[in-house]
Amino acid sequence: MTTGIFAWIAAHASEEELAAGKKRVTPYWRTLKLNGEIPGGVQHQITLLEVEGHTLYPKGKKFYVEDYQKNLLRK
Repeated sequence: MTTGIFAWIAAHASEEELAAGKKRVTPYWRTLKLNGEIPGGVQHQITLLEVEGHTLYPKGKKFYVEDYQKNLLRK
């Protein structure tokens, strides 16, 4: 639950910065659940991921990012 709250805060802060004209913001739309699921199936997040070139697919009422593993950040 705490993770969801912080993700929500980051998303709203980024949207406020975009509205203020900033170009570089935290890319909150890249935050996914297990197995590439988009949290809550938010349409705006889906649009931003598609603009970046990701392919999404529905499964019931949920949406998933196809081949998300190839874009994972690895250290």
